[in-house]
Amino acid sequence: MSLEWLKRDNQLKNHHLFGDEHFRAEAPGIIYEKRPLLDPSGQPVDGLYSAWIWLNNPAQYNAYTTEMVKGVIAGFQKASGDRSVVAAVFAAVGDKAWSSGGNTAEYAAYYSRRPHEYGDYIDLFNRMVDAILECRKPVICRVNGMRVAGGQEIGMATDITLSSDMAIYGQAGPRHGSAPVGGSTDFLPWFLSMEDALYNCVSCELWSAYKMKHKGMVSKVVPVLKKDGEWLRNPLVRTDTWLEDGEIVYGEPVSAAAQPAARELIAQCTTDFSLLDKEVDALIWNFANLFPNCLQTSIDSIRAKKKFFWDSAKVMNRHWLQANMNNEAWLGFNAFNSKKETGRDTVNFIKLRQLLAQGAPLDEALAEQVLAKPRE
Repeated sequence: MSLEWLKRDNQLKNHHLFGDEHFRAEAPGIIYEKRPLLDPSGQPVDGLYSAWIWLNNPAQYNAYTTEMVKGVIAGFQKASGDRSVVAAVFAAVGDKAWSSGGNTAEYAAYYSRRPHEYGDYIDLFNRMVDAILECRKPVICRVNGMRVAGGQEIGMATDITLSSDMAIYGQAGPRHGSAPVGGSTDFLPWFLSMEDALYNCVSCELWSAYKMKHKGMVSKVVPVLKKDGEWLRNPLVRTDTWLEDGEIVYGEPVSAAAQPAARELIAQCTTDFSLLDKEVDALIWNFANLFPNCLQTSIDSIRAKKKFFWDSAKVMNRHWLQANMNNEAWLGFNAFNSKKETGRDTVNFIKLRQLLAQGAPLDEALAEQVLAKPRE
């Protein structure tokens, strides 16, 4: 009997769901880039790569638009199915921000009071988080600047964070008409103590990279400022570890009196991400020297704990976020988006609470009283 039928088909199959239609070099958009794997001497290794998915909207602090969300999904699916890719790097263009989250200008101009349209957007957002959590490659978050609000949420979906020491982290939703239920309420308790998670979630304080490292939320923090050829740690943040009024001050802001001099010093510096990229390359090299299936199974087993809570709440939260576009989000996003005209990015919270205590409906008459007026 002939065994001809047992011959293997050696034609490699394409498992990608997308082509390159969701990537674009122009901002706002997503850039997909393959970089050669580098050995410890900095030499490229033949045939092996890292996939870099770049948020490219620096003019708006890398806030992601609807089209950018599609690009992130496509980027992680492409990296996941590429046989030559060792790891995926989630990065951002510029030196100020990794991501400030969802694009509030788009929210205010288009999604405000269109809850069903916003529900469709949240479907995409949820698939973006899923794409990160389900990528069959280790995912590194290369944080070059602020990672706040929805940026913090998608950043925490990654596996390991390597950070510039100029970066800041935190949430903004409760100040601007939303709740951080796009991942932060699911992920923060895994990174921080329950009390720190709650406080970070609702206080809307922005915490330094050093503070987040101290609390175990990021893996490494490196300086990016250079002056006269020397590396300089973030002068706006205290990196001494001692007690002041019973509190550890490591990672806390310097005093208000010291801030002007610190900002003047920053202005004299150049920004250089070479140390950060060196750490990224070293981590990818570490991954490359592990059995790939053992590595990915280990990562997926850790991710499963985050995914359990994310999956249990994401659909329910999608419906709440949709409904909220007719409610506080309508006020909050429009207040934030009109800051240039009014000089204020929030509503008058005390007036809002006073009106709600009187049973006032959340309508245009209420909005007129709580939104700031344009400056003359």
